[in-house]
Amino acid sequence: MPQDVGCAVVTYVQHGRPQSLHRQVFLQCRPPFQPLTHRAVWWMVQHAFQRAGMAIRPRTGSHLFRHTAASHMLNHGASFKEVADVLGHCSLQTTGIYAKLELDALAAVALPWLGGAPCTRIS
Repeated sequence: MPQDVGCAVVTYVQHGRPQSLHRQVFLQCRPPFQPLTHRAVWWMVQHAFQRAGMAIRPRTGSHLFRHTAASHMLNHGASFKEVADVLGHCSLQTTGIYAKLELDALAAVALPWLGGAPCTRIS
């Protein structure tokens, strides 16, 4: 998480979050201060896309943030295990659905193919 985002979350928790017995960080902004539902988050994402003038695909929603966070972490040096832990995945295969590598960045660090040497199959 970028430092400015972390600071904003800490400020919200310390000074802006309504008193509640709920453990979730983000709550509805009006009483009763219930945890946000996935539907409410989806609606906020849709509304933000519209305000930004972005095209909205039918299935675009808050999961876009999970995909973006996973890919960003992976492309900045985090391991699949670390990404899985942040996303709460038990399986690295599930994490692979979310985390996409930047192929151009991989190509820049890949060793060149030596050409003429035939490939040998290891049995």
